[in-house]
Amino acid sequence: MKFRRKPRENVEINLASLIDVVFILLLFFVVTTTFTRETQLRVDLPEAASGTPPEQTELKQLEILIAADGSYALNGQALLKSDLETLMAALSKESDGDNSLPLIISADGQTPHQAVVTAMDAAGKLGFAHLRMTTVEAQAKP
Repeated sequence: MKFRRKPRENVEINLASLIDVVFILLLFFVVTTTFTRETQLRVDLPEAASGTPPEQTELKQLEILIAADGSYALNGQALLKSDLETLMAALSKESDGDNSLPLIISADGQTPHQAVVTAMDAAGKLGFAHLRMTTVEAQAKP
């Protein structure tokens, strides 16, 4: 007795729908991913034995951050060049010509003295009168 065998069907997995699902997942992850960029400089403030804490104001404040290498950032936005003209242009643009705004200079403890003097010079040339230097309170030595 001779039995006829049924021809075997080729089993295939349809990958078109799988590719569609993977593509949609990829798009979802690309769209929902947030790319954070640190724009603030890391500043270790110098210590001072005396001082008064700043009073809280509702006014807009300008803050110049000076890193240990002498690079500047104004209100968290790093400046491309570390020279007087760039700093003055950024200050005048950010303040919109209002030199009555309080200006805070936060310099790293290892910042070259010239970088701080340049920031103070830029503030003086633009007419800022409310100038504050930030420090941290000195720790008591054991």
